[in-house]
Amino acid sequence: MQLRLLCGDIRTLPKETVSQIAGGIPILLSIEENTRHTTTLMLTYLFHECSSCRENRPDMQIRIYHDSRQAEVISHRCRLSEEHVQYWGKDLDTMLLCRWRMNRFLYKWTNYLRRQGHRFD
Repeated sequence: MQLRLLCGDIRTLPKETVSQIAGGIPILLSIEENTRHTTTLMLTYLFHECSSCRENRPDMQIRIYHDSRQAEVISHRCRLSEEHVQYWGKDLDTMLLCRWRMNRFLYKWTNYLRRQGHRFD
């Protein structure tokens, strides 16, 4: 629901779009895959303080399921390394806890972005 409020109809968005608010850090939303039933996108801040480094964090890959109106984080970049976290190779308890935490973070982050005034539609 938070992503829908932030983005409107995700299926109609361009391949890449940036949300910029006065005095805020721009947010990049890039659509990686768009099919009839799902959309996979990347959502990240665009930090420009360091032109030689790519410090876009959090860097979350999100899959949206249109029929059930749900979204889940399918990978994200760790804070201290360039390693992307994939959930599928972990033990069941660890995988579920990690996925729950990241999906909870997605909910809180999108709510925060909306309160700041970010919009992608």
